[in-house]
Amino acid sequence: MRRIRQLQARGFSLALIGRFLSGELEPSDEALVAAVSTPDQPDATLSAEALAERSGVPLPLLLTLRETGLLGPVEGDPPRYPASDVELLRVGLRILEVGIPLSELLRLGQGFVEASDRLAQSAVDCFDRYVREPIQNVGDPADVTAARLTSAFDALLGASATLVGRTFTRRLLARARARAEGGGGAVAPATAPIAGADAPAG
Repeated sequence: MRRIRQLQARGFSLALIGRFLSGELEPSDEALVAAVSTPDQPDATLSAEALAERSGVPLPLLLTLRETGLLGPVEGDPPRYPASDVELLRVGLRILEVGIPLSELLRLGQGFVEASDRLAQSAVDCFDRYVREPIQNVGDPADVTAARLTSAFDALLGASATLVGRTFTRRLLARARARAEGGGGAVAPATAPIAGADAPAG
């Protein structure tokens, strides 16, 4: 019972507690599980109504974004959202102001969420197979193993965020260049001045 209370005190769900008690998860997994199960809470949170008011996004649209997975509450019943989501929603509004229809923005967003979920699952599988299991198999004390696991996961998380963001930007620019060179559709604005563009006509 003491072990159950310890795990409950860390905020673990009954399903997670059951896996620890059955031996599916090792004691050295506890710190890693805590890191992914109870991430750092934002400094400030807002209700859905307050988030809609501050961002300028209508509440029904905000709820639609939550349903599609583009917006996620962090706590509470009723749910609350990080105050930083105000800027996220304002960015979405700027995309709409450029001329992208809302239906298309939602479609693109849903596709991004689905692709991100698949990529995230693959990354977790790779971590489990090639990082977690080998570290567990070394046989170090639980505290040493736990420290190595959390350090490795933090490194993976930071690197993944950088790789995904930069790769998407590069692929988007590459697609835009290909569209421009093919002569079909609208030409995306250049990200840098074209050499000679400002030169006087001969």
